[in-house]
Amino acid sequence: MSKVSLSGIRKSYGALEVLHGIDLEVREGEFIVLVGPSGCGKSTLLRMIAGLESVTSGVLRIDGRVVNDVETRERDIAMVFQSYALYPHMSVAENIGFPLRVRSVGSKDASERVSRTADMIGLSRLLDRKPRQLSGGQRQRVAMGRAIIRDPKLFLFDEPLSNLDAKLRGHIRAQIRQLHRELGATSIYVTHDQVEAMTLADRIVLLKDGVCQQIGSPLDLYSKPANTFAASFIGSPEINLVHGICRGSKEGPMFDGPGFAERIPPSLHDAVCPGSAITLGIRPEHLEVQDAGDFKARVKDTEYLGVETLLICDLGGQELVARVPGRCEALGREVGLSIKPRTSHFFDTATGVSLG
Repeated sequence: MSKVSLSGIRKSYGALEVLHGIDLEVREGEFIVLVGPSGCGKSTLLRMIAGLESVTSGVLRIDGRVVNDVETRERDIAMVFQSYALYPHMSVAENIGFPLRVRSVGSKDASERVSRTADMIGLSRLLDRKPRQLSGGQRQRVAMGRAIIRDPKLFLFDEPLSNLDAKLRGHIRAQIRQLHRELGATSIYVTHDQVEAMTLADRIVLLKDGVCQQIGSPLDLYSKPANTFAASFIGSPEINLVHGICRGSKEGPMFDGPGFAERIPPSLHDAVCPGSAITLGIRPEHLEVQDAGDFKARVKDTEYLGVETLLICDLGGQELVARVPGRCEALGREVGLSIKPRTSHFFDTATGVSLG
């Protein structure tokens, strides 16, 4: 297992800077997920850790050793890519065992390790097959087996599930999670998929435009988003962001929105002042339909999903989505909605930063 330290990491291509001073400490045995939209710099950062991209400035350490100028082969890492990169003329066993062949490992030892690795990834019965005879999920498992057999200090995954359909992604995701538990190896995983990030990560590193927006556990990013971008990126359906202003009242500062008001928690009173623009974040699953709700909204569309219904509402010209259990026949009607206690998020409208 390895520790990885990134201090002030920057990457530029000519005058274009794509990573802007990334700081990150990865603990031994930790599963870190780098997530963000396309073009945010997550794959570039992973390739820098792998030694496939140079570091423009900053310090990159693996186990305390500065590796800025160390060749990839000397970093003791294994990488799994989006493309499987299997040798088409080799069998599954030969593909998995190829790293041992390069290292001139004895045939008996290599055979035992291939067998053990194949058991681990559920491919024992397919060792004689060629890649063309495998499904996409099986090919990705071969690629994972080839990484595992090296017994590296550090695993790097670059969007390994992107080429798979939804059902296979879920299956392979569960396998990756189980393998991490068994191996306990330090892993850094890149994805644009928030579901992968939430289900795999010990901690998530959320990137946007080459800047780190938030680092924390999946629960932290869901329940304590640092800004409106983090709040919007994590969670499906996307969080509702309702714009309003702060006004004073006998009970203390209030959020004054379109057709309703919401009390601002005492812990945030020092962060707001009357007249300031505030954005209220409400996750769709934290809204309840009640006859005597906190406010009224007109349902302009519905999406029935079996166990739940999405109500797409109009709230004073702003769209609001509520996620309610079961079937809710409310199209065209005005419904009462209430916000579940202690679930609201408050942001400074100008900066997007959380007020607390």
